[in-house]
Amino acid sequence: MSSSLPPARGNAPHDRRPIVLTSHPNQGGGQLALKWGAPDPDTRGPIVATLNNPGGRNAIGTHSGAYSLYRALAVAAGQLDALHRPDLTNTAPAAEIGPFPQWGDPDKIVSLDPFGHMVGQIFPEALAAGWDVRPTIAITKARINMPEIRDAIAAFRLTPDGDILTQAGDARVTKVAIEPVWHLPGVARRFGISTTALRRGLFEQTGGMFPELVTRPDLDIFLPPIGGMTVYLFGDTTRLGKPATKIACRVHDECNGSDVFGSDICTCRPYLAHGIEVCIETAQAGGVGVIVYNRKEGRALGEVTKFLVYNARKRQEGGDSAATYFTRTECVAGVTDMRFQELMPDVLHWLGITRIDRLVSMSNMKYAPIVDSGIEVVERVPIPDELIPADASVEMDAKKAAGYFTTEVPGEDELRQAKGRGLEE
Repeated sequence: MSSSLPPARGNAPHDRRPIVLTSHPNQGGGQLALKWGAPDPDTRGPIVATLNNPGGRNAIGTHSGAYSLYRALAVAAGQLDALHRPDLTNTAPAAEIGPFPQWGDPDKIVSLDPFGHMVGQIFPEALAAGWDVRPTIAITKARINMPEIRDAIAAFRLTPDGDILTQAGDARVTKVAIEPVWHLPGVARRFGISTTALRRGLFEQTGGMFPELVTRPDLDIFLPPIGGMTVYLFGDTTRLGKPATKIACRVHDECNGSDVFGSDICTCRPYLAHGIEVCIETAQAGGVGVIVYNRKEGRALGEVTKFLVYNARKRQEGGDSAATYFTRTECVAGVTDMRFQELMPDVLHWLGITRIDRLVSMSNMKYAPIVDSGIEVVERVPIPDELIPADASVEMDAKKAAGYFTTEVPGEDELRQAKGRGLEE
């Protein structure tokens, strides 16, 4: 049977090269120093996570997050030179973000590299010396066009201004792609556990994928092979970090079925579209709108688990109901949620945000860590009832009963369900 892959290029020499074990420090030394939380990039130092360097790495894992294994496969298949380095010519950010005071606080940002978009500009000496320093953040400009935006224009809820919103319904945005970069001691503090417990848990529950987690206590930075996030900024980004700037924000966790394909079993896409509408309104009034889109499908339980739960909910005796909404998830996954929103506010601190004037979210699991991290929330914005799909009413009723924010006065049934879950006010 013939292979669909093109002929491998230079695979044989690669097969014969000695395997370089990374579980112990290089005897030759030369590793770049790294001081997490230092406000000055020269003091902080660059993050180095590849083997193509004159000295050792100062980080565990590899670049590209969830796509790192595709890169490994491309190298193994002979489609990518293992020694390839990206040419960063003309890749500089299309908009300036920061620096902000939060970048110099080692406890404000622990899950991304605040200097990750600036490596080509702030670490030229390291690059010139042969160090493979790579961006973990990229910033570009774009337009987005969604039917919901055009519907809002037709309903006179939004008015095109020719700048932020065009007559055709295009919204101009600044897009930011962010790969995860974890400072392990900071992540451990965020969860109230020891760094040793965190490192051991990550090592054991990934089948020992990264032995450095338990053999290299000198390496505090970990680039996990998980999905990152995309930030969509509406309005003038130079206004970020200024106390007078009004901020509208929706932190949205990925839901492919709804966000992309319009599945009507949940409110994800309608709430995302509503958040975008609020962000456009705020930007047109001189503020900045912020959409944070996290790759955390199915509450980070994964899409397979998510669909299993859908089946269990619909096939149970009595049919789908708000009373068993969370229980059926727990029966399949063991927990109802693994998004761990404790790390979520980091991106808001990276944007210099100290106050959110309109938080477009009903989730207490998002609201609490934002406020606990020191960011003021002035107003919480629930989804309008008319935007809730009929098939998503079970989900919404369950969330309200479980304590999700709503401007409605709860009825006796909702209070009884909340009391049963220990969530009454």
